[in-house]
This record gives sequence, C-alpha cells and structure tokens, in this order.
Amino acid sequence: MKPIVVYSSDYCPYCSRAKYLLESKKAKFTEIKVDGKSELRREMAAKAGRTSVPQIWIGDLHVGGCDDLFALERAGKLDALLGA
Repeated sequence: MKPIVVYSSDYCPYCSRAKYLLESKKAKFTEIKVDGKSELRREMAAKAGRTSVPQIWIGDLHVGGCDDLFALERAGKLDALLGA
C-alpha cells in the first residue's frame, strides 16, 4: 500500500468519517493532528492549498477532504488508489 497521510482535528466529524472509511479498508495511515498547532496547519495549507480538515494524501496524490475521499469510493476508484 502507498503511504497515506491525513491532516485532522479531534473535533471534526468529517475527519472521523474519513478515518473510518480508511480503517474499514484496512488502510494504514499517518495522522497529523493540527489542533492548536498553527505551524502544522500552515504546512498543510501550503501543501494542499486548503485550510480545512481533513486533508488526505495517498502516496504523492492529494485526494482532498472527506467528500473527495467518499467520491472516490462511490466511483469505485479508492481501492485502486490504496493499492488493494
């Protein structure tokens, strides 16, 4: 499987949904929590061009947020991206 990185917040229901979907796929991911860490949020925003969480990368591909991840799942493209 490709490395997966999820920038998230503890208080974000969209982060929880995205992580749940990845976990249901048995995908291992690195979670970077941005709560109270402005330097990490700036890093995420610089890489993603967005300030909202979650922001998800699969390998070098910036997937986007929760809705984007679920759209890949609905389109039948997520498993291939995960290398499953």
